[in-house]
Amino acid sequence: MTERAATYAEVFAVREYRYLFTAYLLSLLGDQLTAVTVAYLVYTGTGSAALAAAGYASSYLAWLTGGPLLSGLADRFARRRILIGCDVARALLIPLAAMPHVPAPAVVALLFGVNLLRPPFVAARAALLPEVLDGDRYPVANGVDNTTAQIVQVVGFAAGGGLVAALSLRGALLVDAATFLISAVLIGIGVRPRAVPARPEGPTRGGPSGGLRIIFTDQRLRAYVLVLWVASAFTYAAEGLMAPLALGYGGGPGTVGLLLAAAPLGTAVGAVALTRFCPPRTRPRLVLPLAVASAAVLTVVALEPPLWMVLGLLVAAGAGSAFGVPLNALFGRAVPAEFRGRAFGVAITGLSGLQGVAMVLAGLAAERWAATTVVGVSGLLGATAVFALAPLWPHRRSGAAAAEPLEHLRMSPTTAEPSPVPTQAANLG
Repeated sequence: MTERAATYAEVFAVREYRYLFTAYLLSLLGDQLTAVTVAYLVYTGTGSAALAAAGYASSYLAWLTGGPLLSGLADRFARRRILIGCDVARALLIPLAAMPHVPAPAVVALLFGVNLLRPPFVAARAALLPEVLDGDRYPVANGVDNTTAQIVQVVGFAAGGGLVAALSLRGALLVDAATFLISAVLIGIGVRPRAVPARPEGPTRGGPSGGLRIIFTDQRLRAYVLVLWVASAFTYAAEGLMAPLALGYGGGPGTVGLLLAAAPLGTAVGAVALTRFCPPRTRPRLVLPLAVASAAVLTVVALEPPLWMVLGLLVAAGAGSAFGVPLNALFGRAVPAEFRGRAFGVAITGLSGLQGVAMVLAGLAAERWAATTVVGVSGLLGATAVFALAPLWPHRRSGAAAAEPLEHLRMSPTTAEPSPVPTQAANLG
C-alpha cells in the first residue's frame, strides 16, 4: 500500500474504467429521469398522489425484492454480460410506459420492472471494479462514483422536470430509454470479456441466503456492514422529514429543495477530501469516527437552530457519511471475486431497506413531536448505536490485512481470465 493517494488522472487513465464510468453516469441519469418522469406521468394522468408515490417508491421496493433474488446473477454469469443485458432490458421496457392509453397501474408496474434490473446491474459493476482497477485507484474510483451519484441525484431531478416541460412526458421517457441503450453500447465497446466467476461448492454456494452467510460468518464483513447500515439508517432518516422541517421554518418548496440538496453536497465534498487529500493508510482509521460524526452532528437540530445552521449541519452530516467510500473499498477487497455479487447485493439491499424503514419511523414520530426534535434524537441514537459497534471493528489489523480476501470462503480457484492490472495489487486495502 502506497502512502500517496492515486490521482483522478491515474484513475481515468484506465480505459475500461472510462467506459464503465460513462455508462454508470448515463444509467444513473436514466434512473433519476425515469423516476421523476413516471411520477409526473402517473400523477397528471390520475390525480392520485398515492399512485405517484408508489411509482417513486418502487426503487426501494425493487431493492428489497431484487437485491436478494437477482444480485447473485453477478456471480453466476459473466459480469459484462449482466451489465449489458440489464441496460438493454431497461431500454426496451421504458418505451412501453410511453405508449398512449397505458393505465397508470401498468406504468407503475413497468417502473417496478425497470427498477428490478438495477440490483443485478449494481452488483455486477461493484464486483467487476476490483478487477479493473489496481492499488489506490480502486478506492479513489469509489470516491469518484460516490461524488458523481450525489451530483446526478440533484441534476437528474432538475433535468427530469426540464425534459418533461420541453419534450412532453412520453418524449422524456424515450430519452430515458436512450440513456440505457447508450450505456449498453459503451460497455460492449470498452469493457473486455471475462470468464464467468468460479462457482464455489459448499454451504456458501448460492441461494438468496448465500450473501448473508458470506457476510455474517466473518467478523470483518459483519462489522463493515453493520456500521454502514446503522449509521446510514439514523442519518438519512432525516431525509423523510424535509417537508415538515421546511414548513417549521416558514419555508416552501424551495426550502425543501435546499434541505434535500445539503447532505448530497456534503457527501460529494467529503468523498473528494477522503480520496484526494487523505493518505490511503489513514482512510480505514477514519471510517468509524466519521460514521459516528455523521449522526452526532444532527443532535444539534433538536435545539431548533436557525435555518442556515440546519443546512450547515446537514452538509456536515453528508460529509461524515462519506465514510462509505473507504468502507466500500475495504468491503469489496475483503470478499473473494466469486462471492462479490451476492455480498454487495446483500449490503445494498439492507442499506436501502433500513433507510426506507428509518424514514417511515421518523415520519410517524414527527406526527407527535416536532421535526427538529425527531432529527436530533435520530442523530443521537445513531451516534450511540455506531459507537456501540466499535468493539466489533477490526482495530488491530493493519490497513492491508483488513482488506485481504477471505480465504476460508474461497472453495475453488477462480477461472476468471487474468486481470489487466496486477492481481496482488487488487487485494490491497
